Amino acid sequence: MSRIQLEISRQYERLVEPEAATIALFQALEDSGRFPISGGELSVVFVGDELIARVHGDFMGDPTPTDVITFLPDPEMDSAGEIVVSVDHAISKSRELNQSFSQELSLYLVHGWLHLAGYKDETDLDRKAMRAAEAEALKILGEAGAGDAFFVTQQD
Repeated sequence: MSRIQLEISRQYERLVEPEAATIALFQALEDSGRFPISGGELSVVFVGDELIARVHGDFMGDPTPTDVITFLPDPEMDSAGEIVVSVDHAISKSRELNQSFSQELSLYLVHGWLHLAGYKDETDLDRKAMRAAEAEALKILGEAGAGDAFFVTQQD
């Protein structure tokens, strides 16, 4: 990732070494050339529902947990943006949908990346374009063999 310097913060103890999986996922998206984002430092923070609810409340006025929050780039600070992901949300949603945790977490990272690439999800039309882009991005990840390597340890 030549234009992007990835900064990964794992503030969710049960998430097992997400660095390699995150790098592979973003490398596949960048290499595809399909969803370009600004260069600079891209920060990815893996958190639980409690912390993402606090961030959601502080920055968006909604103190409830959510899946992913994306902060857009700030070129003056050489920032490519920040993606904050709830691992708790991915665990519960993957169980609800009967799909793998890794696929659900990968979807959240893809969603954040797509926001950085200019996609929105505020209107029905925006959401339709976002869902189509998510499907395309997940297909790119599948073809690259990326996005299926996230794991959590079992609860005590």
